[in-house]
Amino acid sequence: MGDHNVTKAAPHSNSRSLSGTPLAERDRKVTEKMSENGTCSRILTLDSMNPCIQKVEYAVRGPIVIRAVELEKELQQGVKKPFTEVIKANIGDAHAMGQKPITFLRQVSAICLYPELMNDNKFPEDVKQKAARILQACGGHSIGAYSASQGIEVIRQDVAKYIERRDGGILSDPNNIYLSTGASDSIVTMLKLLVSGQGKSRTGVMIPIPQYPLYSAALAELDAVQVNYYLDEENCWALDIDELRRSLMEARKHCDPKVLCIINPGNPTGQVQSRKCIEDVIRFAAEENLFLMADEVYQDNVYAKGCAFHSFKKVLFEMGPKYSEKLELASFHSTSKGYMGECGFRGGYMEVINMDPAVKQQLTKLVSVRLCPPVPGQALLDVIVNPPKPGEPSYKQFISEKQAVLSNLAEKARLTEEILNQSPGIRCNPVQGAMYSFPRIHIPEKAVKLAQAEGQAPDMYFCMKLLEETGICVVPGSGFGQREGTHHFRMTILPPTDKLKSLLERLKDFHQKFTEEYS
Repeated sequence: MGDHNVTKAAPHSNSRSLSGTPLAERDRKVTEKMSENGTCSRILTLDSMNPCIQKVEYAVRGPIVIRAVELEKELQQGVKKPFTEVIKANIGDAHAMGQKPITFLRQVSAICLYPELMNDNKFPEDVKQKAARILQACGGHSIGAYSASQGIEVIRQDVAKYIERRDGGILSDPNNIYLSTGASDSIVTMLKLLVSGQGKSRTGVMIPIPQYPLYSAALAELDAVQVNYYLDEENCWALDIDELRRSLMEARKHCDPKVLCIINPGNPTGQVQSRKCIEDVIRFAAEENLFLMADEVYQDNVYAKGCAFHSFKKVLFEMGPKYSEKLELASFHSTSKGYMGECGFRGGYMEVINMDPAVKQQLTKLVSVRLCPPVPGQALLDVIVNPPKPGEPSYKQFISEKQAVLSNLAEKARLTEEILNQSPGIRCNPVQGAMYSFPRIHIPEKAVKLAQAEGQAPDMYFCMKLLEETGICVVPGSGFGQREGTHHFRMTILPPTDKLKSLLERLKDFHQKFTEEYS
């Protein structure tokens, strides 16, 4: 597996899904007819468009999901299937999977959106105060107004205080905080700043394999060099410094590796890094002069005994000035995950450490081009980083709902590992954190050859069969990257417990049947 395009799959590996829809078929015929009549000379064609965009792959919403949507429509039209519903376990979308919103977050958001509710006595006093404070900081006291490009100042101050509390008092400067459209937007923005050069001087970006496909997609779009380092599946997807070193040395032969990306807790792998591991990574990045990007959006999602979340910033500063005054770090958090699961609000932030002041000006300029992140998302982020305090009217309900969500996720993490490991051909590492499992599956040689003959990755073949026969939608491991010769899939642990149990049992039974059929 090469370092340049690990997630590249055959672009038409599922022609039925990608081009078999009536609309796409109609468009193709129209184009052909126009060409025959000499009336078609399109400016924008596959040959003339930006070639980098054609390299972009995003497995989480790829061909499997397109087919899942088609199947849902077929079920609605009364087409008979071996299942009654499609279960989309492909994406970490908590509310779509039935998780209830946290009352306090929605109450404050509701008043921000419709301030007349301030007069409604159903809303506790602390909710009204929180909403009034946010509205006071908005232009015209409305979240329909643009904000500063970097985000509303009061909210950036609250984010900085949240980081200080989280990290045991280590100072955070609101001027180093950039609010963003989810974490994804600031990750891509940061990569835009970092990528430069041509040929052997092209920027290399080290990403974990398996990875979250945002990284490979962004690097393809930016025409950067993707540098793979492999997580150790045999050791619960641990990050190994020797593997980082191997990957870096290999990459230096053909590019200029400048960036090291870490996802902790891991997506799609669900591992939580130990403090010692984080210290080792910081030493490595400092010694090798690498810019460190820490994707920490699952920091609230830690379930396994003996595991705890340690922020890269906290560990960096506790290692002393030798590292804390030198290492350049950008860390990311989001409203979409944790106990909140508020994906649709598109709220998030980035904190930058030790950034060159001149580059910081360029960063501020770059984010200003898009005017500002969604203001309702900024408001929701403020409520998350500044939740009810003990003694306030909303505190007890807030804490009760938050703990219920997290303990439920911990139980589902345990169940997923336990049930999947009962199947002889499936091996699932403990889901220590985040909200996914990434099990390894045995695919018989006959099925591997059939898949290859159809131009498909074997795990894509497996996942498509699983979808067609059971209605379960999971994402093939090839969309995230994996060691040559291994096969996986990623599934979220978010469905309600009963539905998750049923899904896991059906998945287990399907794998057994699939193995017998192709053996």
